[in-house]
Amino acid sequence: MNTNSPSAAADKQITKRRKRGLQNRETLAGFLFVSPMLIGVTILVLLPILATFVLSFSDWNFIMGFKGFKWAGLDNFQKLVTDTTFLKSFRNNAIFLLTVPIYLIISLVLAIIIDKKVYWKGFFKVAYFMPYISSVVAVAIVWQVLFHPSSGPVNQFLMSIGISDPPKWIADPNYALISVMMISVWISIGFNLIVYIAGLQSIPKDLYEAADIDGASGWVKFKSITVPMLSPTTFFLLITGIISTFKVFDLIAVLTQGGPIQSTSMIVWYLYDTAFTNLKIGYASSMATVLFFCVLIITFLQWIGQKKWVNY
Repeated sequence: MNTNSPSAAADKQITKRRKRGLQNRETLAGFLFVSPMLIGVTILVLLPILATFVLSFSDWNFIMGFKGFKWAGLDNFQKLVTDTTFLKSFRNNAIFLLTVPIYLIISLVLAIIIDKKVYWKGFFKVAYFMPYISSVVAVAIVWQVLFHPSSGPVNQFLMSIGISDPPKWIADPNYALISVMMISVWISIGFNLIVYIAGLQSIPKDLYEAADIDGASGWVKFKSITVPMLSPTTFFLLITGIISTFKVFDLIAVLTQGGPIQSTSMIVWYLYDTAFTNLKIGYASSMATVLFFCVLIITFLQWIGQKKWVNY
């Protein structure tokens, strides 16, 4: 049979058209299935981000409508450099980043203890996970009672053991941010603990058995097996944790409203206060833009650095 005949060439063309038509139908079906998600992401995420970038170069009060829209150029960003409240909020956010390594270390230690040394593992998992899934408003109110300067259980206990003048906690500018950080650590331990336990259970037992045969100590096994094998898990928790610290809002809104004396003001709280209390949408958008690029740069640096310490 001559494969170069006109009929054979026509058959090939028909087959190619059918394959192309089938691929087009499959592509269309795929887009139809993901279109609800794509539409939602576009309307609720991408368009607001684009609008924020545009508004950051404007001086606009949305109550006045589009008639009050005025271009301000780089004025908003120049004002941020000299805005003492914004700079203090930025500094507080930088200090708040310290909560991430603290609760990662605590979560890892607890995960190792619960995974190997403790009975009723399910009970402890639920007990530590409860603060994370509980309402932040309820948790904040409970800690507000615990940290009450005079009648709170924490200060009552400190006075009972001989400390006559205990800290005022969230009512004291020197301790307010530390108090919020302590609450954030307490809330965050549960989620990181569960993820670390899952990571520990995925480590091959053969590695520990080989280390036991070689006479390795517990510290050597932890340093040479556990930490390297958990590095992808740690990398994931580190990125999500740092991003979440830049988004902290609910604890501040319930506990301190940025006070006392702006000692707990964060960028998101100051942004909210500027946009919805003072109605300076353009200025608030410039803060959101700065926050976006801060998170983007930190995440980018982490992705570069992970090549040196993350083992896949």
